[in-house]
Amino acid sequence: MGMVDEQLILASVGPVQAILDAHEGVVNVVDTTDGIIMISLEGGCTGCSSTPMTAMQIYYSLMKLEDVNDVVFVNGELPAYMRSFIDEKLGI
Repeated sequence: MGMVDEQLILASVGPVQAILDAHEGVVNVVDTTDGIIMISLEGGCTGCSSTPMTAMQIYYSLMKLEDVNDVVFVNGELPAYMRSFIDEKLGI
């Protein structure tokens, strides 16, 4: 498996995008090799107390995509307990 299309990833952020736009947050896709999506939340997300919730929503949306094997937040925006919660809900 190769790369997952960056535009598909950004489109899949879905309802979170409106929140990101309102707060000048940016989803930066760092890499998509082998279906492992590496992203960072930047701009208004930096230092924001809501960033883990935003990361959780993004993780949930992206993990539902067929070609996505994992989502890694390079700056640690998604706490392990939130990741486990979503994995359980998705049956991963």
